Formats: sequence, structure tokens, C-alpha cells
Amino acid sequence: MASQSSEPTRIMMAVNESSIKGYPHASISSRTAFEWTVAKLVRSNAAGFRLLFLHVQVPDEDAFEDMDSIYASPEDFHNMNEKDRIRGLHLLEYFVKLCHQYEIPCEAWIKKGDPKELICSEVKRVKPDLLVVGSRGLGPFQRVFVGTVSEFCAKHADCPVITIKRKPADAPPDPVDD
Repeated sequence: MASQSSEPTRIMMAVNESSIKGYPHASISSRTAFEWTVAKLVRSNAAGFRLLFLHVQVPDEDAFEDMDSIYASPEDFHNMNEKDRIRGLHLLEYFVKLCHQYEIPCEAWIKKGDPKELICSEVKRVKPDLLVVGSRGLGPFQRVFVGTVSEFCAKHADCPVITIKRKPADAPPDPVDD
């Protein structure tokens, strides 16, 4: 029988905010992936795992949609960056609080840029045992226009990847939303 390693299994989870307006919470697919990971992998062995939450903030091209960009000042940019940072921290806080409730050791951090590239580069840097990503479960037509981070990570991440599809009953009216 193989000897058990005393090191916890390190699972990186890429999490994102909901895209639904007025819904400042974790996306449906991120919550589904977390719930699946706890129920199916961690179970009652919290000490045997360490969850690593990565949130990649995409620079917001529509950040000025509510203001006239002619009058944008450096202060406007600072305020937007601060709002993004705070929203990202709230997102990570959501998952960290859940981990503390389940007594699962965890870490969490934010990066800014292209999620596909950054998740894969963070996998190289952090070297988790496994990457878990949520998926909206889009059809082939929708994937052509939206693209999926989960598919990219499954092909390019330097570790095993588990993609968890959100439940059809949880899908919002527009399946591209999450």
C-alpha cells in the first residue's frame, strides 16, 4: 500500500463575479464549482485539502459608460480601480468565509488581465495538484462568440483540470450570463 503524503491536496479554483447586473456575488458557475469541490472531493477531510482561490479581474472597457470620457480625470481612474479592487475582495471574502465555516484551509488572491492566460500562468507559478473551474455549459454556437476560459484552461494548464458545469435549473434567462 502506498504511503499517504502529509501534504494537503492543493486545489486551485478560478472564481469570478456574476455578470448579472445588480447581482454583486460570485457567479453561478463559480458557486457550483465550489459546492461540487466541497461535496465530492473535500467531503469530511477538510485538513487534507487547501483551496487556492484566484480571481482574475478583466480590465473594464465599459467602465466609463456612465460618464463623459472627455471629463475623465486621473481621480476617476483611481476610483474605478478602487471599486474593482473592493468588488474583487468581496468576492474572495465570500469563498474564504465559506472555507472557514467548513474548516478548510485556503488562500485567495487577485490578478488583473486576461483570465485564460493568467489562470494558466498562475498554475505554473503555484503548482496546484488540480485546477477546478466552473463552466456556463454554453452550446457550440454561443462558445464561438463568447469563448470559454474553462476550455482554454483544460487544454493549456500544467495540471489536471476539472470543469464543473452549472446546473441547467440555475441558468439565467440569457445563458451567456452567469
